[in-house]
Amino acid sequence: MDSNYLTNPLVFLVQTLFGLYILAVLLRFLLQLARADFYNPISQFLVKVTNPPLKILRRIIPGIGGIDLSSIILAWLLKAIEILLILVISGSAVNLLGPIVWALPELVELMINIYLFAILIQVILSWVSPGSYNPASALLYSITGPVMRPAQKLLPPTGGIDLSPMLVMIGLVLLKMLLLPPLRGLTGSPFL
Repeated sequence: MDSNYLTNPLVFLVQTLFGLYILAVLLRFLLQLARADFYNPISQFLVKVTNPPLKILRRIIPGIGGIDLSSIILAWLLKAIEILLILVISGSAVNLLGPIVWALPELVELMINIYLFAILIQVILSWVSPGSYNPASALLYSITGPVMRPAQKLLPPTGGIDLSPMLVMIGLVLLKMLLLPPLRGLTGSPFL
């Protein structure tokens, strides 16, 4: 039997389960940072899902200047555990320090991707149902607002078309292209 027969499905499960939970933790962090509506049903879901480990971490790691460090550290630790499990499943040599360092560029990439997809979804929603209220769209506007406002000042809507999302998305893709390779090279990440 092929050695990848069980390895690939196990890696997929680890990446999916850890990825979804890390995404929930980072979304909670970004929503807190943007001071989004806490009573939004999606915000409530994220709080309930991520609260158990964060309650424990907040006893040890305090927030600084309104920034919830425990959320970032939880996401970092979970990403490191995910990488470690993938290495163990795939039969690679296990170095405990490697996954901790390699998790940093992966989290940076995930944060940039969150903004990219949030803006893309926001644009699609503006085409499909402009002006209608949706709990998800309200949170998307909260998350992307700090990134979009400078671009909207620089490139205001022309003829009813707002090109600022395209400007921000180009900037985010460029940021990924310029930031991630040196960061991965610096950490010695195998995910080049």
